Amino acid sequence: MEKLVSQPGFEDLSREFGRALVVAETRAFLAELRRESSEAAIDQGLSGIEGAVRARLESAVAPSLQRALNATGILVHTNLGRAPLSEAAIAAIAEIARGYSNLELDLETGKRGSRHRHAERLFTALFPEDKALVVNNAAAALMLALNTEALGKEVVISRGELIEIGGSFRVPEILERSGARLREVGTTNKTRVSDYASAIGPETGAILRVHPSNFRVVGFTESASTEDLVRLGRERGVPVIEDFGSGNLVSLASFGLPGEPTVSESLASGVGLCIFSGDKLLGGPQAGILIGEASRVEACRLNPMARALRVDKLVYAALEATLSAYVRGRALEEIPVLRMLALPAEEIRSRALALTGRIDGAGRLILEVQPSASFIGGGAAPDSEIPTWVIAIHSQDRSAGSLLEALRRNHPPILARISEDRVLLDLRTVLPGEEEILEAAIRAL
Repeated sequence: MEKLVSQPGFEDLSREFGRALVVAETRAFLAELRRESSEAAIDQGLSGIEGAVRARLESAVAPSLQRALNATGILVHTNLGRAPLSEAAIAAIAEIARGYSNLELDLETGKRGSRHRHAERLFTALFPEDKALVVNNAAAALMLALNTEALGKEVVISRGELIEIGGSFRVPEILERSGARLREVGTTNKTRVSDYASAIGPETGAILRVHPSNFRVVGFTESASTEDLVRLGRERGVPVIEDFGSGNLVSLASFGLPGEPTVSESLASGVGLCIFSGDKLLGGPQAGILIGEASRVEACRLNPMARALRVDKLVYAALEATLSAYVRGRALEEIPVLRMLALPAEEIRSRALALTGRIDGAGRLILEVQPSASFIGGGAAPDSEIPTWVIAIHSQDRSAGSLLEALRRNHPPILARISEDRVLLDLRTVLPGEEEILEAAIRAL
């Protein structure tokens, strides 16, 4: 160690990376060498170690969070960061991040203000009869709503809606942590309004409706409509909270995908609080939106838990820019996830043919453009397929798994999917400007 760190090259490394990290990475590297070589061999090869240690240091300080190309055809891919942000949202983040801001300052009075007021005017423009509150994700919004409305009380929910969301988190567990008590009614496949009515009593704090966004129960089924539950709730003086899921403000029917209600439809049914995500079909940053009756939203805002669940200035910047596109009627043009949804299959086919046509001879790879399906993902329309065309890659001497791994190890990483021993690349989810990266990666294979 003393011989190494006293060399001029290592002194340069210490100035660049800090002596403590250089010593730690050098010690770890020497330990690896000792397991493979003798001390004498190490002593003779000291001059060649500097490059290896530099590589370790660069890897140690490199960010683990990287940009990636999504060629899976899954638009709202949770593992890949869900919906990409619009250019306006990215610019808003950069503008607010580079200096100070009026996050909690009222510029008119010069006194302290509330961060919760940001984005309020835009939500009001979209939903004039309702008030909104932003927290850090939809699960947090659900916990805050239940803690506010039903702390120490029962929450009535259908057994068919006791779902598990991503990361093995389950609605009953979130409900329990909120301080409310679970009251299950009905069965997995059938829950009637009468089941809810029988369960409501003096200890009832709320009726919870969870939109089955990431699964479908088909066949011998029956469920109460949101309107029926709202009617029942008003008769008994119990609020209805709807965990709405993906938060689409635009009807999916316009994309040929029926069966997914909009936030407007949920609010029109009369629910007390509607909860949805900011980074799914809304196309904004990670956030949980509570929207509904002004008095109930205000009660959530005054709950001390709201401070623990609040979002920062960058989220507000991106969210305001995203909502602005909806207010101006430009969402389909400016929000990437909605642009992807609207792409005609034939346009994707033309792009795929053009890309494969530019690769003059693919060595031992076979490239074909074939019809397939894209998916919304993110817990929306799980049984709906969007017609698309994909580039199918097949190798004469390499498995589809090894090709997929090579793409994943590309810089930046490229994520795709496998079907029938072929790697499928769906350009629906490849953003403008990324096709050159994808082309170079295919050539590298």
